[in-house]
Amino acid sequence: MLPRSMARNAKPLEPFDARYPARRLLDILGDKWTPILLYCLHGGARRFGELQRQLPDISKKMLIQVLRRLESDGLVSRRVFNQVPPKTEYSLTEEGRRFHEPIAAMCRWAIKNDELVAAVVRRRETKQ
Repeated sequence: MLPRSMARNAKPLEPFDARYPARRLLDILGDKWTPILLYCLHGGARRFGELQRQLPDISKKMLIQVLRRLESDGLVSRRVFNQVPPKTEYSLTEEGRRFHEPIAAMCRWAIKNDELVAAVVRRRETKQ
């Protein structure tokens, strides 16, 4: 079924239109850490410290910001346990699991095309 914005009677959206579905998806997933966190959380609930250990190159501040934004977007849920020391777990919501699908597809593609990805990365690094 076509989105309302692409229905028969409506003028089809062009890829350069900000309302184009793929552009909106990339706006949500297009930063450095969002896809990685959604991918990590697909395996089940994770504590903050677990996520930090899984992603050693993300700062604590950035991890907090991305998790808060994903929670605000409705893609991640946060569960706080009333205990000492405090325990907080993050997990994907149903919507978050659906957003994981294109990320998983990109990861599969990247694995199959590792040499191509590596070549592009090398070209970028030599230009910096």
